[in-house]
Amino acid sequence: MKNTNSKNHVPISKSQKEMVERFIRVDHAGEFGAKRIYEGQLAILGKTADGDTIRHMKEQEQVHLTKFENLIVERQVRPTILYPIWNIAGFALGVGSALMGPKAAMACTVAVEEVIDEHYAEQSSALDNEEKDLKDTIDKFREEELEHKDTAIEHGGEEAIGYPVMRKAIRTGSKLAIWLSERF
Repeated sequence: MKNTNSKNHVPISKSQKEMVERFIRVDHAGEFGAKRIYEGQLAILGKTADGDTIRHMKEQEQVHLTKFENLIVERQVRPTILYPIWNIAGFALGVGSALMGPKAAMACTVAVEEVIDEHYAEQSSALDNEEKDLKDTIDKFREEELEHKDTAIEHGGEEAIGYPVMRKAIRTGSKLAIWLSERF
């Protein structure tokens, strides 16, 4: 017996169901982590000139998180067991980058959003018409994440001291978080 997409009742194979569950699980974790990064940055930079920009990006991440929270429930997807770690790690990355200054906080956003762009592009290309709603959601959120990257560049993210090292470290950490959240 085949599973169905709960909203459209389109039959999907077990392997496709597992792929979709993995996508929802990791995207839910990622949006939560992004929100926590921004919350950490706001704890340090909230009352500065960059505070409103960071706050706006955090609000968009909250919309993304809410959507994936709803999908977790609708599709009965098990969230990642690493949620408590991403709670602390995301906030710590936000605080740490903000303590290095506004440009470093923006550099963090550039690095994370580069990885998310690649990640969402891969997911979008893997989804077919049976998952059009999910594909459309991922495509929309990808566009907004790219806006965050562009905003961070405009705010000096690539000018941060040690940017190449910071970028590489954050990209590597983001890729590891994705890999772990897909599986656990």
